[in-house]
Amino acid sequence: MVAWLLLAPAASAASLTGIWVGRITVREGLEQDIAFQFQQRGEKLTGKLYGDSGSTRIAKGRVTGDTLWFVVITSEQAGNQLNTTRLRFEGKLLGETLELTRQRESSTNAGNAGGVQTRSDARQPITLKRLW
Repeated sequence: MVAWLLLAPAASAASLTGIWVGRITVREGLEQDIAFQFQQRGEKLTGKLYGDSGSTRIAKGRVTGDTLWFVVITSEQAGNQLNTTRLRFEGKLLGETLELTRQRESSTNAGNAGGVQTRSDARQPITLKRLW
């Protein structure tokens, strides 16, 4: 029992549950506020992504030790076209900072499910701080 009490604070300190905020660089070097509300239960990660255009649920996510990955499927406007885009986030918890990368895995036309040529599939870095 004493050992469990000593280890409990360390286990809860590594939890991602809470609100995390940061900024991401978007088109032409402009920055956009971004926030995540995470719920961690064991290795399962759920929650939402919040951006300028609303919120999107995490479709699938996993935590192993201090590393994590999750997928968000969102709608994006491209001119007069609406696209469904799959974004993959990967990262590592470093104390009270979460270092993530975001990569566009795929994008399809929401109207006809046809493929969409994306601007870039490069990994974009994001640094998040715990708000709560």
